[in-house]
This record gives sequence, C-alpha cells and structure tokens, in this order.
Amino acid sequence: MNAGSADVAELSKLMRRGARALNEQFDEDTHLNEVIPKPWGYEYRAYVDEFFDFWALHIDAPHGTSMHVHARKLTYLICLGGQGVTSGLAKEVPVREGTILRIAPGAFHGTRNIGDEPLELIEVEVPRNKFDLMRLKDDYNRAGTAYEAKSLEEPEHSMQKVAAFPNAHMRRQTPDGKFRFELRTGMDIFCRRRSEDIFYVPLCVSGVVYLDVEVLTGQEGDKRRPQTDKQYLCISKNF
Repeated sequence: MNAGSADVAELSKLMRRGARALNEQFDEDTHLNEVIPKPWGYEYRAYVDEFFDFWALHIDAPHGTSMHVHARKLTYLICLGGQGVTSGLAKEVPVREGTILRIAPGAFHGTRNIGDEPLELIEVEVPRNKFDLMRLKDDYNRAGTAYEAKSLEEPEHSMQKVAAFPNAHMRRQTPDGKFRFELRTGMDIFCRRRSEDIFYVPLCVSGVVYLDVEVLTGQEGDKRRPQTDKQYLCISKNF
C-alpha cells in the first residue's frame, strides 16, 4: 500500500488544522512498554530496539482502528489470526492468517475485524517512533488526537532487556499466551524450521535504510531462505 496524491492532500489538510507528528522520547515514554488499552481492544510492544518497533494488536469484533497515517515510518502489517480488512483512501486489502501487507510512509490506512474472533496482528514499524501518528477518521471520536498516554501494567509479561543487543527489549510471549517471540539466527532457522513458526522478521539496519524488510513465513510454500548471518525475530504459535 503506497502513498499517492490523495494521501498527500489529506495529510496537508491535517497539518493545516494543527495536527502534529510527534517524536518518541526513548528514555522517557516508558508507558509504551506496557499494555495500551484501545476502544477496539488493546496493543502492546513485542520487541523494540534503536530502529525496529514491533507492536501486537488485538482487535475485537466488530471493531477497527482509526483511519490514520505514519508520515515518516514504514509499516508492515502481518496477521497471526482472525479475519479483517485494511482500507486505504482508494482500496481495501483482505487480511487473514499469514497476510503480509507493506504500508509505505504517508499512506493512510485503517484495519477492521470482519470475523467473529479477535483479529491478531503484528505491526513492524521502522524507524522506531510510536508518536509518528495522525488520525483522519475514527469511530471513537479520536480524529486529530495524539497517541494514547495511558497504559496497563502487566508484570507477569513485562518487557525484558536483551543481553546481546544494547537498548533492545522484548516480551517472551503474548499476555494471553497464544503466541511467543524469540530471537533466532538465520542459520538456526535454515536448519530448524518448525511447524509452529508463523513469521521471521530480519533485524538488520539495511531494512531501515532502504525501507525494505523481507518478512519470511513459516508456511511450506515459502521457499525463500533466511540470511544465515542475520538475526531474526521469530513469531510462533504457543502450543
């Protein structure tokens, strides 16, 4: 999903009305490491470092996110389970387990749950900046507002420091226990693909610089090979 002239026009209107794309203060905005309640469900960080930011979204039926834009960061929307639809200003894309959707900087988008079960998503955001957000339309009267300032502490599933990666933090699993997160080398994935694995996301600076992150799947039909010298965040079902 790429930005076009309609996205630029709507972004310009938002800015003229006073909307701002703010900047996250890494050492101060610590509430972002807790669960963020939303009118459509909740979201929380799964992994974060200096460049990458992974957010897990739990969208209850029949709710949906706002129509919003990230003016400066690239987003990959990957689906762990459920059924939904992601809408831009000009088109809609169906979303179900295994879907990978690239959303370019400046492209307005919103996602709605159209199934009966919760829609479980991961947003891979690069470069890291949770406050790079402007809301155009919203079912919950949040149009034009900034990102939420309130959070819920989950001490049993809190973010933990990653010893091998300076300034990196991650969760070991989702609060509901359905999915788990692991750091694995490309060599390990190449030699040991597992049936419970859903996605592998490379944590390499080249993906940030070139705005191109090659998200691999655990599906049998995905014949792409991981780069053996890279580190990946592996997202798996927790059997």
